[in-house]
Amino acid sequence: MKIAVVLLTTALIIVIAVLAGAGAAKLARMDGATRPTALKQAATTFAAVITLAAAVTAALAALVT
Repeated sequence: MKIAVVLLTTALIIVIAVLAGAGAAKLARMDGATRPTALKQAATTFAAVITLAAAVTAALAALVT
């Protein structure tokens, strides 16, 4: 049961990160950025969301144990 919860949570975080990256790319394109610049913004946002999720997970794991 724990593995299912971990896998579903991981999938949800990845989906949220992809959506945040796509939103950042769309906003960058609407602002007039070139496609490579928008892609860089999307990648940066994706990495930031994944990093934030890892930091929150580490903090919660430290509290639980």
